[in-house]
Amino acid sequence: MKDYHINIFYSEDDAGYIADIPDLHHCSAFGDTPAAALQELEIAKAAWLEAAQELGKPIPPPTYRPVIYQARTA
Repeated sequence: MKDYHINIFYSEDDAGYIADIPDLHHCSAFGDTPAAALQELEIAKAAWLEAAQELGKPIPPPTYRPVIYQARTA
């Protein structure tokens, strides 16, 4: 199984790093460093998937691809 794409970026407003998984709605985490944000996101991802499973909600497959990796059609 492919894994989910992860975005990590610096947030001036939060004065730290945000990591998120676009395919998992509202699955994000904060950290003082990119590594800390990623570590927290792994915890959030596990909790997100567990909650969805317990509630019988569908778990979306990994489909998000940043524009830079999408095939160009022209």
